[in-house]
Amino acid sequence: MAEVVIVSSADDAGALVADEIVRLISRTPDAVLGLATGSTPLPVYRALAPRLAGIDVSRVRGFALDEYVGIDPGHPESYRNVIAREVIEPLGLDPARVRVPDGSLEGIEHAGDDYERALHDAGGVDLQILGIGTDGHIGFNEPGSSFASLTRVKTLTEQTRDDNARFFDTVDQVPRHCITQGLGTILRARHLVLLAFGEGKADAVAGAVEGPVTASLPGSAIQLHPHATVIVDEAAARALRFADYYRYTFANKPEWQGL
Repeated sequence: MAEVVIVSSADDAGALVADEIVRLISRTPDAVLGLATGSTPLPVYRALAPRLAGIDVSRVRGFALDEYVGIDPGHPESYRNVIAREVIEPLGLDPARVRVPDGSLEGIEHAGDDYERALHDAGGVDLQILGIGTDGHIGFNEPGSSFASLTRVKTLTEQTRDDNARFFDTVDQVPRHCITQGLGTILRARHLVLLAFGEGKADAVAGAVEGPVTASLPGSAIQLHPHATVIVDEAAARALRFADYYRYTFANKPEWQGL
């Protein structure tokens, strides 16, 4: 079972994860971070920026989870630009050491294999930040995705396009395809940290943590991982049957264990 940490706010969650990332970089200066986009990980990046002051991050590497296929690289909502704006610049990372899947139409047939090769050559991800969709997707692995899947092109569901429409002028501007790390790729990371906030994520969180392991809810793949941490606010924890147990175990956890 994943470790579940229930906090009072998204900012509290961001501080916990930021502290863990600082510990990781302090002991592994060339750490590889798995970077998620969207609103969920923003509290982590905001909390991390001041904590990295005075810490050498010149060797830190990063890999984004996904990218839209066919989006104009100059579009403000291409994940290449989002990662640059929300992660690379505020954290002071070397842009040359942070990769995003190539969503260009030219060469898209082998872009997944290229990304897998780059991940392998980097030695794999040390800590992967994840969000979860209302339908249980992680990355852009929609319901039905294989637990063995690797980086590949996927078709986005209408629900996911509707969820992401807030970043565009209209839902029609949201691309229909993406390139995403697969569930098998994500499960290779040494530490998974899944974040979820708000009542709208409560059912997906409960299914991922306490429900059956099923491709119908891709987030449930975290149950197969030896070191997965799920951090949620009270609203997102609403449907968890064992919430009191999670609170008790975290309150009594040895401090040296970290997350």
